[in-house]
Amino acid sequence: MPTIVVLFNLKPGASISQYEAWAKEKDIITVKSLNSVADFRVLKMNNLLGTETASPYQYCELIEIIDMKVFFADLSNESVQAGAKVFNEFADNPLFIEANAI
Repeated sequence: MPTIVVLFNLKPGASISQYEAWAKEKDIITVKSLNSVADFRVLKMNNLLGTETASPYQYCELIEIIDMKVFFADLSNESVQAGAKVFNEFADNPLFIEANAI
């Protein structure tokens, strides 16, 4: 199953509490409701394993995709577009990575 991995930090000055509230109350619900999505999780990153060094990214999103063609069609959905706009107000240069299990 294709998975989209999104790694990002919040923009300078962005509120962590506002981002996390929006993610829980809006983004996760919207993305999980898409027919093309099997699951969606947002992870708050902590430290590099075994160290006290902070992760280079604050957040990681994992979007498990049922059908990529349908997913790309879903991206034009009005609620998805509205969510993308808000996401872009919070996220500083996010990396979107396509991945597949081996």
